[in-house]
Amino acid sequence: MSGKKWNIAVVGATGIIGKEILQCLKDREFPVGTLKLLAAGAGVGEVIEFGGKAVVVEELTADCFTGINIAFFAAGSDHAREFCPAAVRAGALCIDTSAAWRMETDVPLVVPDVNSDAVAGYMARGIIAIPSAAAMQLLVALKPLDDAASIERVVVSTYQSVSSTGKKAVDELQKQVVSLLNGKPATAEVYPHQVAFNCLPQIDGFAEEGYTREETRLINETKKVLGGNVRVTATTVRVPVFYGDSASINVQTTRPLSVVKAREMLEKAPGVRLVDDPASREYPMPVDATGEEQVHAGRIRQDASEENALNIWTAADNVRLPACGAVQVAELLASKYLK
Repeated sequence: MSGKKWNIAVVGATGIIGKEILQCLKDREFPVGTLKLLAAGAGVGEVIEFGGKAVVVEELTADCFTGINIAFFAAGSDHAREFCPAAVRAGALCIDTSAAWRMETDVPLVVPDVNSDAVAGYMARGIIAIPSAAAMQLLVALKPLDDAASIERVVVSTYQSVSSTGKKAVDELQKQVVSLLNGKPATAEVYPHQVAFNCLPQIDGFAEEGYTREETRLINETKKVLGGNVRVTATTVRVPVFYGDSASINVQTTRPLSVVKAREMLEKAPGVRLVDDPASREYPMPVDATGEEQVHAGRIRQDASEENALNIWTAADNVRLPACGAVQVAELLASKYLK
């Protein structure tokens, strides 16, 4: 990357993902020139420290992107749909972490450790979409196996923490735990049922065929990034964990893939940390993956019912993964495409 500094906007700067984008910009030492922090409603006027300076969060409007090179969007689909076009018209490139643009055919869906070349597609609309945390976690683990033996089918069950929903969900879980431990009933407002000491086999609303929208997103995003004719089915579960997601993955391949070879491929894959020593009780757990950019992979074993299939367990930081993925995309843009 050249010595040039880039003018950055972060939309949704006071939210969980927005704050983590700021942290990733610091941690990865991205060359930030002017920084504009934006929010809609709550959070406007808040002061956030960045680079030794106090930055006041401004109201999000259509005319606030003048002079911005790269705009990170972490404020949900509605705001992305409304304000990304305005940012592009002002000359900014948009990196969006919401679901707004992911399945648009002329918007690249990018996981830096999986399909970084797709970044070049930004030229069509001036927008790059980041997959959901669940899809990123799955794709980072699948890519080296697909390269080795060509994936034919994936069956995945995810166990997703409440932080994916936002701060209100984190607060609700905390309040429910306190209430229940004190012999009081739990109040559910963010989710349809109590999440503390419980598991909810529903993330987002249900579609007619019985899948939730989160499951459909996970299936479609995985297929868009991997390409080919890979078949994917998914079950997504909300679990009473504050931060960090886990996933049980069954991978069927076209060509034989041994456990030894799978371990070898995962160990050297970018974005993966192999944690696979069951004899020493070492395996991926969300408590260990939280705070890291890597997807932890382990519990790798042959499928007892299918010859060309393996089972894998993964864990990842569901906040840091998409936030730092967005910053990595900005790094690719700055180093290869922008002047």
